Amino acid sequence: MLPEVRQSSEMYGYTEATLTPYRIPIGGIAGDQQAALFGQMCTEPGMVKNTYGTGCFMVMNTGDKIIESKNNLLATVAWQVNGKVQYALEGSIFIGGAVVQWLRDGLGIIRHSAEVEQLANSVTDTDGVYLVPAFAGLGAPHWNQYARGTAVGLTRGTTAAHLSRAALESIGYQTMDVLKAMEADAGIDITELRVDGGATANDLLMQFQSDVLDAAVVRPKITETTALGAAYLAGLACGFWKDMDEVRSQWQQDHRFEPQMEEAKRKPLIKGWKRAVNAAKAWANDTND
Repeated sequence: MLPEVRQSSEMYGYTEATLTPYRIPIGGIAGDQQAALFGQMCTEPGMVKNTYGTGCFMVMNTGDKIIESKNNLLATVAWQVNGKVQYALEGSIFIGGAVVQWLRDGLGIIRHSAEVEQLANSVTDTDGVYLVPAFAGLGAPHWNQYARGTAVGLTRGTTAAHLSRAALESIGYQTMDVLKAMEADAGIDITELRVDGGATANDLLMQFQSDVLDAAVVRPKITETTALGAAYLAGLACGFWKDMDEVRSQWQQDHRFEPQMEEAKRKPLIKGWKRAVNAAKAWANDTND
């Protein structure tokens, strides 16, 4: 009853020549995040990409090994190309760019999403404010469906700018949580994260991401990497590109963000984030005590 398992890059057939005068070959098939991983050319074990959309989705190539996660991540097939299967670890964050949409539509702090960077940049830090955007619960690696959005550290001096900066930083912190879980599962220290999706246009977020990870964050010239990955797979199948090396040469870097934060500053910030997450979990723990 189930469809036959086929490779991610091979000739499946052709479209009917109804909408176009040509029968278009179908040569690539991949899931959303697997396609983005391939589009980012994360083809070697240990390479990681994170997609910043409404939510965030991080995937690590684990090569020919299936890693059974001990840190609440998912093991999945990355792709099969030229008869070789590669596997991956995946972690999903429910609220990524959606937190900026909430600032815009829910609170009316900004009129357009692009305005959040300028507003957040008007202050040097969050003044101790943390926002845990668990609007639909917490995803990986916490998986707490009862947690709810929590803001801590608010004072009379808290402004819309502080809250906006805390919202952006929450995306970086959540990504950090997933990356640390992947490092623990894979047993390696990740030195580079390739990023894509709409929120990567926010330089403040990308720099903070690099700072809090203490690792390089690399943004490609083409950030719509899901469509790009599907095109790469199809192009390999129909011979548009002759091999993987030629496809790798297509990937181009737009900007590389290097960590600029001292450990003495990073450590207490991360500690504060963990306290804020614990507060969100505590709210969900209705013991009536």
